[in-house]
Amino acid sequence: MAKYGSKKEFNPGSDLDKNNSIQAENSLFSLNIGNADIKANPKLKVSQKDLLVFFRQLSVMIQSGVPLAQGLELLSENMINKKFAVCIYDISRRLSGGQELSSCLREYPKIFAPITIGLIEAGEAGGILSKVLERIALLVEAKAKLKGQITGALVYPVVVLVLAVTISLALLIFIVPTFQELFDGLGAELPGLTRFMLLLSNIVTSNGFYLGAPLTLFSLVYIIKTVYSTKGGREFIDQLILKVPLFGDLILRSEIASMSDTLSTLVNSGVPLVEGLERCLSASGNEIIRIAIKKSIYLIQQGQALSYSLSLSKVMPRLLYSMIRIGEETGELSFMLENLSNFYKREVEETVSALTKAMEPAVIFVVAIIVGTIVVSLYLPMFDLVNKMG
Repeated sequence: MAKYGSKKEFNPGSDLDKNNSIQAENSLFSLNIGNADIKANPKLKVSQKDLLVFFRQLSVMIQSGVPLAQGLELLSENMINKKFAVCIYDISRRLSGGQELSSCLREYPKIFAPITIGLIEAGEAGGILSKVLERIALLVEAKAKLKGQITGALVYPVVVLVLAVTISLALLIFIVPTFQELFDGLGAELPGLTRFMLLLSNIVTSNGFYLGAPLTLFSLVYIIKTVYSTKGGREFIDQLILKVPLFGDLILRSEIASMSDTLSTLVNSGVPLVEGLERCLSASGNEIIRIAIKKSIYLIQQGQALSYSLSLSKVMPRLLYSMIRIGEETGELSFMLENLSNFYKREVEETVSALTKAMEPAVIFVVAIIVGTIVVSLYLPMFDLVNKMG
């Protein structure tokens, strides 16, 4: 089991005012770093990169025989994020006061997720804290990578849409009105496509559009956020998200990969299956997946197997519960969950790569269609006029 050790004088960087007094009985404290008085903030949020570095370095220190409190203090001294450094030193101070690491981390729920705390509790009980910390680092890294891949795949079509709308508005606001003056001077009958483009140009250049478009956009965002904040609305929207062609399947695979990885880590660390599934609830970002996990927890508590409980869910793929059934029968559930996680991670990577390659020509095609349609609509009357003159 990890040694907690005793604390030294805190010195994050070289500019710490060493005259700070810290009272062990206070739940929060502040330190003067340079000219800034920084307080430990229980609502502080840090990046996944900072968490990854923190857990990896802490794991190495414990494996090297450094007492836990001293290791945390050393980490706080060398952190770039000084707000996070103060929180880490507070944890070190609490450890020196006799608390366990898991209870110290609970003071910062925005930084350390329930899954992380559950794993550390299991590591403390089993005397494998250093291994658990390394596993947490791998878990944080895998989740960050998955999130980045999904974000990249979803951002691409949004960028295409924004680009297409921007080009269209630029043509309708700045180019089309100049042709409208020319067409009015000719007095000729305009083709339907040209009249439609002129109508769109008049709409987007009107004062009503300048006021109405932002209001409509903000109202739409507000309505969606309000609906999503309700249980029924969140379930409805998340169900729609999973049904979106290509992207819905991608999100489902990423959720399953994350769930399998998390559950494998928890079970392998000695956390009971039901408790592990409860920890997975907070890690899932989709309400439909959470509902399936909640039903599985209830059925397992009634004596059913995990594979059977997941098979009753319409959203879970057959491969998932079939492989879990094999893991249950062979007594290698955590190993099978880890393999499932690796499999779905590869599936996500391949899908994202395929989507990105398919989107590249799609961008050119969409923009070409929009620009081409507007240009053709503007030159159609010219062609008709030339034909009549000929």
